[in-house]
Amino acid sequence: MITGGNATVFVTNMDRAVDFYTNVLGMKLRMRAADHWAEVEAGPDLVIGLHPDTTSPMKAGTSGSIQIGLTVSDPIDDVVATLVKRGVAFGGPVVDDGPVRLAFFKDLDGNVLYLVELAGATT
Repeated sequence: MITGGNATVFVTNMDRAVDFYTNVLGMKLRMRAADHWAEVEAGPDLVIGLHPDTTSPMKAGTSGSIQIGLTVSDPIDDVVATLVKRGVAFGGPVVDDGPVRLAFFKDLDGNVLYLVELAGATT
């Protein structure tokens, strides 16, 4: 059901953030979608997603500006239904955001997590 994921970090400047994570910290750039999204690998088990804070209510460096995304292998609607049966409360309907579909929820301490279905990635 859940196959991996990333930690999303909201940033004020994508070029500066990519430079910091790759050239300063030495992480590998996995992919970049212009100034909309970038992924850096912090090792084999952690991907950090960089997201501009200009398109989000989350502002860099503030509470909630880091989120954990969980990639799903099954259709996101099915995963949401399963988790709702297990007591998870989602913050709204599944969001279609171009090549991904997202569903947001919080853990027991109020930390933001989200499910992500990549276009064409489910079985």
